[in-house]
Amino acid sequence: MKGVEFLVALVLLTLASKLASASDPGPLQDFCVALKDTKDGVFVNGKLCKDPKLAVAEDFFLPGLNIPGNTTNPVGSKVTQATVEQIPGLNTLGISLVRIDFAPYGGLNPPHTHPRGTEILVVVEGTLHVGFVTSNPDNRLITKVLYPGDVFVFPVGLIHFQFNIGNTNAVAFAALSSQNPGVITIANAVFGSHPAINPDVLAKAFQLDVNIVKQLQSRFWWDNN
Repeated sequence: MKGVEFLVALVLLTLASKLASASDPGPLQDFCVALKDTKDGVFVNGKLCKDPKLAVAEDFFLPGLNIPGNTTNPVGSKVTQATVEQIPGLNTLGISLVRIDFAPYGGLNPPHTHPRGTEILVVVEGTLHVGFVTSNPDNRLITKVLYPGDVFVFPVGLIHFQFNIGNTNAVAFAALSSQNPGVITIANAVFGSHPAINPDVLAKAFQLDVNIVKQLQSRFWWDNN
């Protein structure tokens, strides 16, 4: 009897393991071109799918990543996206791309996270100081100076940044392991949320005077509108 119970437990454990590993399966079709129109669509992984018979080359195409982004802004950088929003054919395929342009010394892609994707970045032009911070409780900064041809990985969900320390423009391309990796820019989210977070909460969290928090909120709330 004990042998039967052991066998049943082993089978259940095996089934549970297989179910866990199958919780995020790959696509079961060749592609799923995203549709914005709900008519005649099939909902799959965040987007409606076009009938595969109606797919065309333009669904998988995006021009223009050779064009430098405009870095005339407070942070001195521009991220040009190639995600499912720009390339409908990326839907369900689990990959996307961005081009990042940086102004000469000081151009910054500010601290941010991608909640749904790991990022692998390659520098094409310039010199970048990059890094990410590990999760609590260590909060360890892992950082590196990158030159053209260098590659660096930012694990999914961790806060990371890129900063141009050269005296010329810098350009990098990054691939992400999601068709829609998302982005949360830390300063904008914390100080520019809608509605605003109670200043007392942020003053306590950041150990700042509440008036400084209000000043930061007014600045980021304005920048986000």
